[in-house]
Amino acid sequence: MVMTPNASASRVIVVFGTKGGVGKTMVATNLAVSLSERLGRPVCLIDLELMALGDVGRMLKLTPQQSISDFLLRLRRPVTAQDMQLDGLVTPHPTGVHVLPCVSHPSQQGRLDPKQLAAFLNLLRDGGTYPYIVIDAGKAFSDHLIAAFDAANLILLVGTPDIISLYQTKWAIGIIEDLQFPVAMVKVVLNRAESRGGVGSDNVRTALSVEVIAEIPSDGKTVGQSINEGLPLATAYAQTKVAESIRRLAEVLTARPDLYLAHHAVQRQPGAGPGGQAAGLPSAGWLSRVAEDNRGQTVQNESDEVIVLKRKIHERLVEELDLKKLDLASLSDQRRMQDLRQKTERVVTNLLAREAGGLLGSQEVRARLVKEIVDEALGLGPLEELLDDPDVTDILVNSKDQIYVERRGKLELTSKRFISDEQVRTVIERIVAPLGRRLDEANPMVDARLADGSRVNAIIPPLSLRGSALSIRKFGRERLRLEDLIRFNALSPAMAQLLQASIHARKNIIISGGTGSGKTTLLNVLSTFIPTGERIITLEDAAELKLNQTHWISLEAKPPNIEGKGAIGVRELFRNALRMRPDRIIIGECRGEETLDMLQAMNTGHDGSLTTVHANSPKDVISRLDSMVLMSKIDLPVRAIREMVASAVHVIVHTARMSDGSRKVTTVSEVLGLGGEADVRMQELFVFRQTGVDGDGRVVGEFVATGSKPSFLEEFATKGIAIDPAIFTAGPTAAPQPVPNLVNGPKVLGV
Repeated sequence: MVMTPNASASRVIVVFGTKGGVGKTMVATNLAVSLSERLGRPVCLIDLELMALGDVGRMLKLTPQQSISDFLLRLRRPVTAQDMQLDGLVTPHPTGVHVLPCVSHPSQQGRLDPKQLAAFLNLLRDGGTYPYIVIDAGKAFSDHLIAAFDAANLILLVGTPDIISLYQTKWAIGIIEDLQFPVAMVKVVLNRAESRGGVGSDNVRTALSVEVIAEIPSDGKTVGQSINEGLPLATAYAQTKVAESIRRLAEVLTARPDLYLAHHAVQRQPGAGPGGQAAGLPSAGWLSRVAEDNRGQTVQNESDEVIVLKRKIHERLVEELDLKKLDLASLSDQRRMQDLRQKTERVVTNLLAREAGGLLGSQEVRARLVKEIVDEALGLGPLEELLDDPDVTDILVNSKDQIYVERRGKLELTSKRFISDEQVRTVIERIVAPLGRRLDEANPMVDARLADGSRVNAIIPPLSLRGSALSIRKFGRERLRLEDLIRFNALSPAMAQLLQASIHARKNIIISGGTGSGKTTLLNVLSTFIPTGERIITLEDAAELKLNQTHWISLEAKPPNIEGKGAIGVRELFRNALRMRPDRIIIGECRGEETLDMLQAMNTGHDGSLTTVHANSPKDVISRLDSMVLMSKIDLPVRAIREMVASAVHVIVHTARMSDGSRKVTTVSEVLGLGGEADVRMQELFVFRQTGVDGDGRVVGEFVATGSKPSFLEEFATKGIAIDPAIFTAGPTAAPQPVPNLVNGPKVLGV
């Protein structure tokens, strides 16, 4: 028998039970016999019980010689519709049932690939050779069972009216929902109904959340004789109440098309492998659409049908769960959010089944859609997956249809989309609301940070003309060390030695560079070399620094409240920090009037400070400091400001993001003092010289010592910090090698 495509696919019924001895195989076998007898056509009966082999065959006094596993092992490649030759594979029974076991020998249990099984079942279903396929499933949740559920239109959960079976039946329904299968496809068959001492049928129906579609009376004698004789009771004992109840079940299953969830129509490709289109997944054309970004690169976006489907489900969710009443307490309470998420996942699964007209391919596809919809309803929508991606450092939402990310220093357009402009606004509000921030026409810009420290900026109309825009600078989960930066070729070992020595010698260091050049990362790394016995206070607009030291106090600026009052800036924090007996003050970024206070503190005994500044070069740092000091509304001549800078700042470390996305320390300069015409004199100690770009677009160059030695080299020696003067010899610096950690060890540095 050759399986030929049929416009009407088979209806697949999985008979399942989590407790042994509930009569699952008896129900499956006799249901298949009754369906075949009622329709006058063969029905396929698949034995998926991998632990108790051959029970279906024994009930029908058959010894099948072939199994699905035999077929797939012979094939040794992904199965296609052309391979589905059923002659010799199925074993016919006189009642019209065609038996097909999944395995024929215990050794095949571990060799049956669930993906290949899923592909086989989906092809068998969609071929339409049989009007019904009944699968006698095992009693444990497994990948093979999920493959059967994926192919199924209906799950019959068999239980008995005792407390243990009732409890396990409820538990199984919950697991099926957690696996993103709609509860609408689950019906209960109550075997041994109204048995003595059992739970009453009415109580069973009340306790379960799904329909009890059949009640089979208790008749152990008849069932036992049927099994021992190898004769199906549906025919051999046709006049019994047990046989009659199973025939009624078959009648209901053939008369009620509403019981079956239809699988979404698929477009098949010859030779498609398991888990692909031939395995019953939605076609790529239905789930996504291909487009080009503004650089001509191909990107894959969700299809318009999926967007419409998501919008419908969101509307229904608002009705069923009243998400509009979700308060801030719920958003910040992890337990409440987890409970709400689980509830929402189950509601979405069932809404998805109804709105999409049935199942959407595999459990993997459904799970992905359910997660995306729940993320959109309760979380940050399409941003959730990007936030979890360790390779993504920046997320940039330009509009609902355009989300860029930065990976390894390169910007790229993603396939992610918001379902509407309103959803973008909702996501922004979910970020800022728990922080006490407000975003509206009166306050159309906001800075905030996520729980993990990631920095967020949002701007909405009327300032943003194309709709709400969102920028997220992700906070790194791993704390980098100086050795890591050397391994990444971000700086040389000689540079690292000088910076370590400068920190131990309490030199004031400014790290400069453009946006995304690695300033904060380098500041975090350098802070690890501050001795553990020192008291450190960090000041930031939005907290990003993560120090390893225990004696560390982190202060963060406070924005104005809803009335525009109560703001506390970094300058106020700095003044307060001076009263907190700091050994070191670290300012995450100098960007305003606090610069004057910082320079004054550096000049009055609070040395060893570190900060970052946005600047295009070390020379530009001086101009930036001038401008920021003048922001403090102190009327000082430029020369006075320059004198203050020249005496306060010792080292300027400049970073840059290169054309290949890598970050490098391009210059380490020493501030020498004030020269003529109020110019701050500097000398470069180390530089990075780019020599070209290789075939893969990677920047090629080398770190070079200029030959100049820092004026404070002798000071290192007097403070017991030994550093080899040879590292300053003009020419390329030494190749990367381990750098000793001097935080708690001897102050000796080696190349």
